[in-house]
Amino acid sequence: MFRWLFGGKPMTPSSFPDPAIDLPAGAYGERTVVLGGGCFWCTEAVFKELSGVLSVRPGYAGGTAETADYRTVCSGTTGHAEVIGVTYDPSRISLGALLKVFFSVAHDPTQLNRQGNDRGSQYRSAVFYADADEKRVAEAYIAQIDAAGVFDAPIVTTVEPLDAFYEAEEYHFDYAARNPSQPYITHVSAPKVEKLRRAYPERLKSEKAGA
Repeated sequence: MFRWLFGGKPMTPSSFPDPAIDLPAGAYGERTVVLGGGCFWCTEAVFKELSGVLSVRPGYAGGTAETADYRTVCSGTTGHAEVIGVTYDPSRISLGALLKVFFSVAHDPTQLNRQGNDRGSQYRSAVFYADADEKRVAEAYIAQIDAAGVFDAPIVTTVEPLDAFYEAEEYHFDYAARNPSQPYITHVSAPKVEKLRRAYPERLKSEKAGA
């Protein structure tokens, strides 16, 4: 059986409920949601696989423009989180569906200010909302999976207002795809992509579905 460990509990994809509250597909055009789930190399690689996702941009959110660069953000003192801006077509994939992947595959939302060996507030679990609708859906889904008991540790994901999104340096874009043999990609990023492919084959872009 395909399963993995988050928060100390073995889980299957069926452990995660579909979102009870979501944005209506017909009410919006193209949208972007900003998510922080540890190193953006990993989260970018996961979300680029999804059908309905138009682009994924690594970047920084939660701090100021003056310190929005990789070297400074890595100090953990700037208030930024490493994030991705996921631009998607709501008629093909919903915000709720993106959040389900975010919580069930892309990262561990029970780790406070870290993901694995990456430690610091820049690696925090966070949803940065652009408007009240995004905030409502994110908070509702966190409450829903908390009530469902899919983790045996508290969910520490913050839901924060998106004041600004600062694009990361160019060399971070498509990092996993361009550096498949880099040890971090091999041991951390690639397994998450494999989890996605095995857990949600129906969500993959057509060229990824047979991977």
